Amino acid sequence: MYRVGQVVQGIITGIKSYGAFVKVDDDVSGLIHISEISDYFVNDVHRYFRKGEKVVVKIIDIDQSGQLRLSLKAIQSNRKYAIPTKKNIYDLTNIGFKSLEKQLPIWIEEALKEK
Repeated sequence: MYRVGQVVQGIITGIKSYGAFVKVDDDVSGLIHISEISDYFVNDVHRYFRKGEKVVVKIIDIDQSGQLRLSLKAIQSNRKYAIPTKKNIYDLTNIGFKSLEKQLPIWIEEALKEK
């Protein structure tokens, strides 16, 4: 039986835009919601996980049907300085109004391409 606060290992079985599905054992599975992946902005869940990958996560909730609500972020935030886990995360030292002003046209162009 699993309990809230327990750290478990599982395998990524599916990836959607809102999170990743994890199989913990033959009878139990759960979801890592996009908001529980990182303390940093997550634009694309596929940058953090691959189907079949093993992950270590913390159980943050269990619903009435036994489905687990999982968090990768809860494990990372225990470190004094949580670091981004994947590539393509912007250099966090260059944040400021000038950098935002510079990036805005690029972000607008990317958003228009996605539509």
